[in-house]
Amino acid sequence: MSIKIKVTVEFSVSESSLEDALAEYDEITVSGMIEQVLDKAVACDDISVKVAEGPNTLEEHDQLQQAGQSS
Repeated sequence: MSIKIKVTVEFSVSESSLEDALAEYDEITVSGMIEQVLDKAVACDDISVKVAEGPNTLEEHDQLQQAGQSS
């Protein structure tokens, strides 16, 4: 029998650490990275991760950085 668990997780990460993590794996997203971490920690049958706030890709991070510089 499978058990479905739904959680909300909020975390902070330094800008350089996020850039390094996303750049290390070609085209990985924050949601994809979290899926990988969870799947390796506990063998999951199904994982669904959604980024509700903040950048999910390196491109989104760059856009936020540029918007901050032009303000």
